Amino acid sequence: MHSSVVKRSVFPAGHKTSVSLEDDFWKALKEISGARQKTQSALIHEIDQARQQGNLSSAIRLFVLKFYRGQASATVNDNMPGTRRRAPEAEKRRRQGPLPLQQQSKQADVRG
Repeated sequence: MHSSVVKRSVFPAGHKTSVSLEDDFWKALKEISGARQKTQSALIHEIDQARQQGNLSSAIRLFVLKFYRGQASATVNDNMPGTRRRAPEAEKRRRQGPLPLQQQSKQADVRG
């Protein structure tokens, strides 16, 4: 399985920058932005605003990884005997993936 690196110009918050990602990450980013009913630029802007270090390409890869990890762990929990089903609101959040990164950091601040 080979996924070539593709360099694209993106415009988060109206400023042009180039991002190099494997084609599979671009496809995943498109799926996530579609599920959230956002443009890719809007989602990339959220990721860019929330990152605290590293480059934008790495931040996007980590965001995609967290999104699919969240889905995978929810699926595993749903299929395990003895586990409870989620309330409809929790199921909706699971399908949408992780919170926008800014909200995640705000929740972390509140917790501790």
